[in-house]
This record gives sequence, C-alpha cells and structure tokens, in this order.
Amino acid sequence: MLNIDELKFDEKGLIPAIVVDAVSKRVLTLAYMNRESLKISMEKGLTCFWSRSRNELWLKGKTSGNYQHIVSITADCDNDALVVVVEPDGPACHKGTFSCFENPVYQSEERHEFSLESLMDMLKGRKIEKKEGSYTTYLFEKGIDKILKKVGEESTEVIIAGKANDKAETVYEIADLAYHVMVLMIEMGIDLSDIHRELASRHVIDHKVKQEKMTK
Repeated sequence: MLNIDELKFDEKGLIPAIVVDAVSKRVLTLAYMNRESLKISMEKGLTCFWSRSRNELWLKGKTSGNYQHIVSITADCDNDALVVVVEPDGPACHKGTFSCFENPVYQSEERHEFSLESLMDMLKGRKIEKKEGSYTTYLFEKGIDKILKKVGEESTEVIIAGKANDKAETVYEIADLAYHVMVLMIEMGIDLSDIHRELASRHVIDHKVKQEKMTK
C-alpha cells in the first residue's frame, strides 16, 4: 500500500481523482483531492473532494444524499492521479445524471461498446416500448411462465454442451441462458446491482470460511 506522502500533488496541492462505478465500471466524474480531503475519504469511506470553484472541502452527497461509498483507491504509475472505485447512492452529476460523462463527441462506425448494463437498458426498452417483431417483446408479452420455460430450456442446452466438452457451443448456450435470465430479471424488477451485491456478500463469506479452515 502506498503512503499518502508518496503521492505527487500538483503546485496547488491537488491530485486528480477519476471516480468509477464499482458495478458498471463507468466513469462517473473527474474531481480533485488534496491531502486533507483524501485523508477524510479514507477515514469515512466516502468520497471527499476539494472544490476548486468554492475553494473548500466537498463531501460528495452531504447536501444531495448521493454519497459515494469507496471500494478502493489506486494511484497511477507516476503516483500523480487516482482512480476511486465507488458504490454510489445516486447520480454522480449535479445535473441528476448517473455520470457526468453523458455527451458523446465521437463514435466509431466499426467498433461498438458493449456492457451488460447497456444490454439491460435495451431489454428494459423492449418491455416498455413493445417493439413489433421483437423476440424480447414477445417474451414480455407472454409473461413469466414463458420466460421461465426458456430459462429452463437454455439451462438444459448449457448442460448438454458442457457434457460434450464443446467449448464454442457451451459459450453460445451460456450467452443464450444469460440473455433469458436478464429478461427474467427485468420481468421481476431485479437489477444487476442486486446480483452484484449478492455475489459480493458471498465472496466475503467464502473468504471467512477459508480463513477459518487455515487457522484450524
């Protein structure tokens, strides 16, 4: 672990902090910290910045309630910039958006970003807009029983492909299963963050179990 004294603050005593969502990995905002705000952040486990416009300490969420719970803070190779991974209680931007970075400047025609979050957003749109001819819309219109049936069928396909030790086919079937599970999640009002929290809690439990075994 680096000591704060090893970090390189600029001539104004500041260091840039890139804040990233722990689940989606999206960049939420770019802010600045000084030694005091960094110490407060580490002590409280909440992001605290130095406001260059107000020239004062700024505990994110103190006014809005949109606190950012810190998962980790990592310095770059030159120790002059930080990446702060957080679990946010709400929007990061003062304009009410999830991230401060919402205005596209350039998008390649050949390359496209993909994330589970963007897929979930697309699936949610199909449930709301009911696009004609969409398979996803069809599933939502048929309801929970049809969705559950497809989850069961795709689970079987994964088992068959895995038993045959066919990697390519197993990947294909897992993707099908993941898609139908995500449709089920939307139908039931389950968010990716719910799954993330559940898995994270299990990781902690598993870690404790391993420690207990090692001490016996």
